[in-house]
Amino acid sequence: MLYQQVADEVFTIAGTDVNMVLLREGRDLTLIDAGWYGDAGLIEATIAALGHRPEDIRAVLLTHAHLDHVGALNHLQAKYGIPAYTSPLEVAHAKGEVHESATPLDVVKRLTDISTCGWALRITRAGGLRKNTVPHIQPFPTEGPLDLPGRPVPVPTPGHTSGHSAFHFPDAGAVATGDTLVTAHPTSKFHGPQVLPKFFNHSTPDTVLALRALESLAADLVLPGHGDPFAEGIGRAVDRARAHATTSLT
Repeated sequence: MLYQQVADEVFTIAGTDVNMVLLREGRDLTLIDAGWYGDAGLIEATIAALGHRPEDIRAVLLTHAHLDHVGALNHLQAKYGIPAYTSPLEVAHAKGEVHESATPLDVVKRLTDISTCGWALRITRAGGLRKNTVPHIQPFPTEGPLDLPGRPVPVPTPGHTSGHSAFHFPDAGAVATGDTLVTAHPTSKFHGPQVLPKFFNHSTPDTVLALRALESLAADLVLPGHGDPFAEGIGRAVDRARAHATTSLT
């Protein structure tokens, strides 16, 4: 299945072991994150399956500038002129001026079983070793709700990267948490709301602190950057992620 409708005019796209979110308002779309470099064709196919054209995307919003989230940004801009926005603090990261990411060596050290080896092979094929900076990235044009389909509201959640943002969709009662809070990952043996293993995070303590910005949001539906949607509310998701961080992260 190319996409899953998770709320009224809200869809998720499953890329290569990473999730994207699509908001629709009439004929116009907002895309949250852009998968890996190799996921560009999947994004285009999903847009077509929904009865749209890529040109209907008014903008791509970036939670953070890791390779599994920036993947198709340059393709979408070069071919269709689609702009991309992120937190002002994340712009330098997206442009490659700073580096806040796990290295290939970090990944190799964790290839301990078939599951993690399979994940590493999939992401390598999708562009995991390809440099992919985003020269055209821009900071959010305004504070508060953005004038884009779905009226997404950026929520600063620094930690996984210094400029990481979640996106709240008040009308849909949902929040896209990016990599501040996920529900699964091939390198984690834990399933359910959690923070990613510490080697992925620029600062794991700050990632845990950033959960505070999420827990009071009016959001019954949690849409993580990795793993399945969580429909028991952001408050419960944060509680479980904190408990996981306290007992499991080393």
